[in-house]
Amino acid sequence: MAHIVLGPQQHAPDVDSAVRAKAYNFLAKLQKDDTVPGLHIEPIKRAVDSRVRTGRVDHFWRAVMFRVVGDEPVYVYLGVWPHDDAITFAQRARLAVNPVNGIAELLIADASAQASDSEPARPEPVELPAAPNLTQQSAPEPPSQAEAPVSVPSEPILTSLGLTEQDLAGLGLNDELVELALEATGEDEIAAIADAAVTWQGVALLDLASGRTVADVKATLDIEQSSKSEPAPEGVQTSDDELRQALSHPAARLQFAFIEDNEELRRAIEDGDFAAWRVFLHPEQRRYAEGSWGGPFRLSGGAGTGKTVVLLHRARHLAHLNPSARIMLTTFNKTLADGLLRDLKTLDPALPIAETLGAPGIYVRGVDAAARAVIQANSGAVARVLPKVLGSRTAEVGAITHRHAWRDAVASAGTDLSVDLANPTFFQAEYSSVILPQRVTTLEEYVKVRRPGRGVPLDRTRRRAVWAVVESYRLSAGIAGSVDFPESAALAAELLDLTGDRPFDHVLVDEGQDLAPTQWQFLRAMVAEGADDLFIAEDSHQRIYGRKVVLGRLGIRIVGRSQRLRLNYRTTAQNLRYAVSVLAGTEYVDLEEEAEDTSDYR
Repeated sequence: MAHIVLGPQQHAPDVDSAVRAKAYNFLAKLQKDDTVPGLHIEPIKRAVDSRVRTGRVDHFWRAVMFRVVGDEPVYVYLGVWPHDDAITFAQRARLAVNPVNGIAELLIADASAQASDSEPARPEPVELPAAPNLTQQSAPEPPSQAEAPVSVPSEPILTSLGLTEQDLAGLGLNDELVELALEATGEDEIAAIADAAVTWQGVALLDLASGRTVADVKATLDIEQSSKSEPAPEGVQTSDDELRQALSHPAARLQFAFIEDNEELRRAIEDGDFAAWRVFLHPEQRRYAEGSWGGPFRLSGGAGTGKTVVLLHRARHLAHLNPSARIMLTTFNKTLADGLLRDLKTLDPALPIAETLGAPGIYVRGVDAAARAVIQANSGAVARVLPKVLGSRTAEVGAITHRHAWRDAVASAGTDLSVDLANPTFFQAEYSSVILPQRVTTLEEYVKVRRPGRGVPLDRTRRRAVWAVVESYRLSAGIAGSVDFPESAALAAELLDLTGDRPFDHVLVDEGQDLAPTQWQFLRAMVAEGADDLFIAEDSHQRIYGRKVVLGRLGIRIVGRSQRLRLNYRTTAQNLRYAVSVLAGTEYVDLEEEAEDTSDYR
């Protein structure tokens, strides 16, 4: 059986769905048995790489790939071309190992350097563009010599950051890229050069231009100095063993994806664009998606940095690691949870989706729906935990408290309130951030309770006035037999603690910045403390509800297990600069009460 690796596709022509379907059929047969004569797997004369092959997709289309020998052969697929174009491209393509860091790279020889039968030519990397003219406008008439302004040339960006040719070459960037990058004076020039480079080299260049150190770049791309100090002699290929290892390098997997089964292969081919977000991960993203952590782990990052993508890949990784694992994937509302489920099925339709609490597979629900499910599953015990959460009231909790309940409570009991307190917004925040998380059920408890981060000071007199409104709210809800969403989460947490039941082995949380304290208490109770228990994705800059939550106060201790993604995949450099400028001058605090910095997003 052969293994299929999807290689870089940017050189292949766009083809329609019928051709893509034929390409899948070809690769599926190749994967099953590469010795079938009808596949016409043929070496190419005058090729710069003896591993290159073409295969017959139909009478017109040919696949181009490399055959890497091992216990089982590996075919690195580059796409399909018309017959003659396939041969021409195959003659120039070379699969190489970067001599500095051991990363696999696709190199394309210059057409003029194509090899003859007697003397193989050495391929060069893909030609990089000169720095672009970004304005594309007619230049105005130059001013006269008398009025010509003094022109001060801009210092190249990388030089201004103290980077040298040796620094860039020490990472393994090719000579052409280093030369162009060290001359670039603008961010847009750097971006254009990076876009034309081998993917990992482009990512490294953008990192350096954003101010990250060479050591930082090596760490995020898992680059280590290769034991191999010189490139292979001219005309001598890297061994197949070295190449197989190089294809598995985390940075190489930005461009080379090992396909695990036929269904994944079919989707990758027939999607056309290879749905890159679900096949390729940045090495830093992959480290978080597949790593193991000694307790709760927090991943932060701005919009477009791939936090949700990491979360989906992590759910898939955990499910593959242990098919009987009970995994919860959740977020703060139903709409986003439905989106997670849809994307999870797109990522891998074969993943087991659990429909009930505690069943093996991936259980995808909004946090409120999950809390309701716990209450329903333990309805007989609600009366035992309710006094601890809500005080003395009816045990009926079937309905959701109506949206104007706080307004009505303020109107009926808030006559002694000052103007700054007599509004539902204050009470919703005070109730969900202070009263419920600390299980306050009496005035005596409330006058003593700590209120960190609330901002509005309350003396004893004001607390009595506030508590009168809280009692009115709870009385009305008790008569109606209703609870609100933060109350449901608190009740569910207490039920789980009472029964000792921990329905899940892993809980993965998206958009964590918008969860209330009792929702965090509930999620903490859903999984036993231990390795890989909670994995949290959040961005303090996208906080919708204005809640400031410190996880350490809620039993979720993350010290030393927190990382931030800084590379933005979803917008242009210009839009990112504008977005960051909007946030300038304002302080943001993350879920560990640490300042959130935007200066190094790129």
